[in-house]
Amino acid sequence: MESVARQLPEVGRRDGKIGRERRGYFQMPLHYPRYTRADYETMPEWKLDCLLKEYGLPNAGDVSEKRKFAMGAFLWPPH
Repeated sequence: MESVARQLPEVGRRDGKIGRERRGYFQMPLHYPRYTRADYETMPEWKLDCLLKEYGLPNAGDVSEKRKFAMGAFLWPPH
């Protein structure tokens, strides 16, 4: 049976080696973040940037916009 996974294109790197281009592709990390609303509200900007980058999400805007985006992306609504 053929694999349905899309292969990433081979691209040359600055060091001359061949690698896989990763920009523009979502890669699900092994674990889903388990932060609370209070965690996001006090999280430093550098940590928000790392979290959003890890999930391939945009991190544009000021720190309050990043917090709002992260909470919308990762917090589940209460039942």
